[in-house]
Amino acid sequence: MSGELPRQRFVLDTSLFITQAIREEGETVEDAIVRLLDLVATARLELNISCYMPPSIHDELGTMLHEQDVDEEIFSRLDTWVVRKSPDRYGVSIPAVIVYNFIDEMSDRVDRGLRVSEEALREVERIDPADLSTDPDGDGREEYMTEADRVLSNMRDKYRRTLRQGVLDSREDFDLLVLARELDAGVVTEDRGIISWADEFGLRYVRGGQFPTLLEEYIRATGADKRVGGNSASDEGRDQ
Repeated sequence: MSGELPRQRFVLDTSLFITQAIREEGETVEDAIVRLLDLVATARLELNISCYMPPSIHDELGTMLHEQDVDEEIFSRLDTWVVRKSPDRYGVSIPAVIVYNFIDEMSDRVDRGLRVSEEALREVERIDPADLSTDPDGDGREEYMTEADRVLSNMRDKYRRTLRQGVLDSREDFDLLVLARELDAGVVTEDRGIISWADEFGLRYVRGGQFPTLLEEYIRATGADKRVGGNSASDEGRDQ
């Protein structure tokens, strides 16, 4: 059946596997990932849909899943049904306008980051000097944070959001987009920065939380669910 269908490719981001949006009611992270990988397996065997992941993203996901203490079988299924492929960083061309837009974006964010820092500095200047002590009551017991510490903590959070939220900010993100461009594949992610730059790259994208439903609809519409029957595609793949 797969040979009769046009080939589709998707490049998967880490956020797909860890988002709450892919979980059904009462599902654990592990259960949701197993169900997702079963859908990926069926789509590959029955619908000629292939899913890819750059090695940098695969390593990042592996670290996160180990922290979640998931079963080793998940890693085996991931390696079976999701193809690891390095992007062709030398062969894939990127329009100069994308680089120009990225430079403009980062320049604007640096300016906004400076304003966040300036606002924090002015807030510290307004603090009563007595509140800067770690022992404001004079009882010999130091408080965990001074008012200045709190201002600095808030500044770090705002600065990080200003510079990083919604922007392409890692090599892993860039690998994802370059690989998708190389393969003419859709990007699957919950990361707003990647979605924004997928538009810039002219790439198709699917929100991570919608991807399981998309695969389920493909499988149902083509009748693949009836062909697979009661056996999961992942079990079929492991028996081959």
